[in-house]
Amino acid sequence: MIDATAHCLARYGIGGTSVRTICAEAGVSAGLLRHYFAGIDELVAETYADVGDRLVANMIAAADNAGPDPREQLRAFVMASFKPPIADPDLLATWLTFWSLIKSDARIRELHTENYASHRRPVERMVAEILGPEASHVDVRLTAVGVTALVDGLWLELCLDASSFTPEEAARIADKWLNTLVGDPLKVLAD
Repeated sequence: MIDATAHCLARYGIGGTSVRTICAEAGVSAGLLRHYFAGIDELVAETYADVGDRLVANMIAAADNAGPDPREQLRAFVMASFKPPIADPDLLATWLTFWSLIKSDARIRELHTENYASHRRPVERMVAEILGPEASHVDVRLTAVGVTALVDGLWLELCLDASSFTPEEAARIADKWLNTLVGDPLKVLAD
């Protein structure tokens, strides 16, 4: 039902997503949805948490697969945003729906705060390893915020209009910024 909710939110937005559309997408009865969830608000919140967790897990897996060098881990973490399954216009549509609820739904606002922190914490860890013990907590935190903002901006524009630049160009831009933020040169994406 969570996947069906994400698909409905991407396709119809929050205004067009209902118990009926979700159940039709999932191929289940409304009673089954109500058996597992108190209502659509709870299901949308659970979907936000699940989608956020999967994205962060995908990025952490990319970092883990990059080997022991924290620079390469950070680079892989960032570059994962420019490839499927993260660089996806349907995922963007789902996120836009979640973001539209942040101001009006306390649970979504709380989940957004948790999601942003879960995305930023691994970046902080990698940045701290790169910058070393002489780096202040503030420097590490603000560098992680900068990396996160860079990724969000490039990801957003890539999903909105893939003709404006390629994933490879996004990676080149990110490499230049990462080099500025954390020092030593990073390799340019070879893909």
